Amino acid sequence: MKPSHLVPVLLLLGSAAQAASKRPPNVVFIFADDLGYGDLGAYGNRAIKTPNLDRMAREGLKLTSFYVTAPVCTPSRAALMTGRYAARMGKEQMALDNVLTAANKTGLPTEETTVATALKARGYSTMAIGKWHLGHLPPHQPLDHGFDHWFGIPYSNDMKPSVLMRDRAEIEQPVEQDTLTRRYTEEAVKFIEGAKAKPFFLYLAHAMPHQPLHASEAFRGKSAAGIYGDVVEELDWSVGQLLVALKKQGVDRQTVVFFSSDNGPWFFGSPGPLRGRKGWTYDGGIRVPGLVWAPGRIRPGQISDEPVASIDFFPSALALAGEAAPQSATKLPLDGRDVLPFLLGKQKRPAEHLYLFFDTIFLQTARFGRWKLHLQRWSVPRYVPGKRENVVIKRAELFDASLDPGESYELSERHPDVVRELRAKIKEKLKTFPAEIQEANAPLLSE
Repeated sequence: MKPSHLVPVLLLLGSAAQAASKRPPNVVFIFADDLGYGDLGAYGNRAIKTPNLDRMAREGLKLTSFYVTAPVCTPSRAALMTGRYAARMGKEQMALDNVLTAANKTGLPTEETTVATALKARGYSTMAIGKWHLGHLPPHQPLDHGFDHWFGIPYSNDMKPSVLMRDRAEIEQPVEQDTLTRRYTEEAVKFIEGAKAKPFFLYLAHAMPHQPLHASEAFRGKSAAGIYGDVVEELDWSVGQLLVALKKQGVDRQTVVFFSSDNGPWFFGSPGPLRGRKGWTYDGGIRVPGLVWAPGRIRPGQISDEPVASIDFFPSALALAGEAAPQSATKLPLDGRDVLPFLLGKQKRPAEHLYLFFDTIFLQTARFGRWKLHLQRWSVPRYVPGKRENVVIKRAELFDASLDPGESYELSERHPDVVRELRAKIKEKLKTFPAEIQEANAPLLSE
């Protein structure tokens, strides 16, 4: 090639590189179902091999106080998608007395803005793969809430009818669950290969380790932790396949990958050092693994015990997309906040933020900084036989969650000023919720 011909080529390459540098990063959120805080090697598990998730922790940021805002599926997923507490969305609309099932005709309200809708409006390709559990009928399906495509199941894998969907079409009934994790992974890799030309948002919500537990032939019987361990090791393999695909397509350094779980473990699985399990607002039900992997953006080997929650994902993902004011992406007030500077290591810690933890319509616990406050709890824990009623705790219980993850040492008598401060903050926040939520939590407002 003559030197004179090199000029336009170099200009073209330069403009392409400049465009790539200005392009917002891809966003991937991998959500396990009922995975415990203690189920990964990076969080202390020795029986289950999770080399790919451990790699995410080793090469990125491991959060040891990452929370979801509810201890069961539907409200947890609603908060992740919208940055708002599900308790704001209507008791009947969101089946807050339990979770959505095939019998419900409702789902995520149409007035809610999801992270997929907001990112799509900013030029992102969007795909949901896996469990949705925010409404199985239009206008509550993924395609109604900002996703270009969906491949997955409409609710939990123990619910009937067992249906696999592609976009709006039923393609398999009943679902062959042994191969579900593998097929979800293949769909995710295919999406990454096809969507790399523009920014993309991939939401991969695995159906497991929610019961019934299923693993493909390649993983069945291989783990030292029984079928549960087999399932988790296959999920780890899936994560590895996605990381390989991102590298192969040359977009690994243009992508931020999040990994977490919708709540704590059910009957199997490990909450690690935490107290309680799925369905409890002790930390075993709501504190979950939280990993952020972003080569070139996050310095490897970062570990933080600063509280962060799933409601922070919406505004943080919008900030990644270049939105200076994430709140402007929705007409409704956000409960989460942009923690992107903290996640990327530009800020040592985020400002302290009040996180509320509801089970059904009841606000039971809250965390602010190092402190965890218990205000209400069930008379009988979820999934335990017996009549269950929400009971106001006569004297609120205070725990130092930074030193006492097992919530074993009650400190309210030693720190009455902290209890008063947190009660006041909670009371003011509750006043912003719908009337039915305020009524259900009236004792907390009258004190």
